[in-house]
Amino acid sequence: MSNPFSDDLIAAGYTAARPPVHPRVIDLLRQWLGSRRIDVAADLGCGAGLSTRPLLALARVCIGFDPAESMVRAARRVVPEATLMAAAAEAMPLASGSVDLLAAAGSLNYTRDLDAVWPEAARVLAPGGTFAVYDFSAARSLADGDPALDTWFAGFRERHPMPTSQAIPLSPEILAERAAGFTVTRGEAFELPIELTPEFYVNYMLTETNVQDATRRGTPLEDIRTWCSTTLAPVFGGRPRSVLFRGYLATLEPA
Repeated sequence: MSNPFSDDLIAAGYTAARPPVHPRVIDLLRQWLGSRRIDVAADLGCGAGLSTRPLLALARVCIGFDPAESMVRAARRVVPEATLMAAAAEAMPLASGSVDLLAAAGSLNYTRDLDAVWPEAARVLAPGGTFAVYDFSAARSLADGDPALDTWFAGFRERHPMPTSQAIPLSPEILAERAAGFTVTRGEAFELPIELTPEFYVNYMLTETNVQDATRRGTPLEDIRTWCSTTLAPVFGGRPRSVLFRGYLATLEPA
């Protein structure tokens, strides 16, 4: 399975134009963990560091690793306080029993061998450690129930179809079945409303994989930007609007 995020332009887009969903999810995780002490947190599939940065509020030491070197380079600019390296989830660059919290934000779906990840996760976790897995989909709905963005998003995906998915579908229920040697201790769906300006939403959409695929097939990025800006204008009406990010969070512990 090739890595769809091994691209400097995609890494730059993630750095500049991804909405602040990760801090909101980590705030929820903090509530779940309560007063548990976290000395070392590791971010499996750290990407451009957006999922690593909020872990600084939880742990004394933060480590991030990702198989895409372009993402690791971007992450070093986003979160210089963390130790970051290029490595795969199937061979974690971590000492046995060294991690109190292992987090994976939408990254397990793209591992080459998911079954090989579980023994590695069990190896690196310290006694009493937690493996937190979460993911969320592209924001396609307005939080106030106005269907205008849902309609726009359907047209956006029709105009620029998603490429054949390389992702392994995951959810708390699937994790309960597939996470060999682990028990899902808690798993919940979430809906997080975040206010975005129309300009930010356009830039965010340009980081989506269907746009990446369209540009690789020859569609100029500026043509996509112009279409998005023009057709989104009546949806946002020139003002920020709150959009919904839907996803799940699950915590796992070695059985």
